[in-house]
Amino acid sequence: MGLDIYAEQLIQNYEHPSNKHVIEDASTSMHEENVSCGDVITVYLKLDGDKIQDVSFDGNGCVISIGSASMLTDELKGKTLAQLEKMQYKDLLSIIGIDPGPVRMHCATLSLRALKKAAFVFERKPVDTSTKEL
Repeated sequence: MGLDIYAEQLIQNYEHPSNKHVIEDASTSMHEENVSCGDVITVYLKLDGDKIQDVSFDGNGCVISIGSASMLTDELKGKTLAQLEKMQYKDLLSIIGIDPGPVRMHCATLSLRALKKAAFVFERKPVDTSTKEL
């Protein structure tokens, strides 16, 4: 029953996503695609110094990719770029509450990969290996 509750939350976030809009005056943005299934996302970060003042996404995809993006963007508001850059797959699993498995992992991590890349580009840092592997 526990997994059903988390799956239901993911579905609700897909059907009624939080933060699904373009931030016109974003500090940084990044577009990513999941070529294996066709999910596409563009993420937007509005920063106040190194603090995430606002975060959003736009795009389309499956329940896992859109639901994860919605839940992740809710989680990131008020965090710092350093906290975002340190996030790993296990942190995302904690946020969404389920492990989508190896076949759907790229769907779940699409938004995290895009957000981390946007942060690295903004700070003019090279993208780290763990982000490339998402």
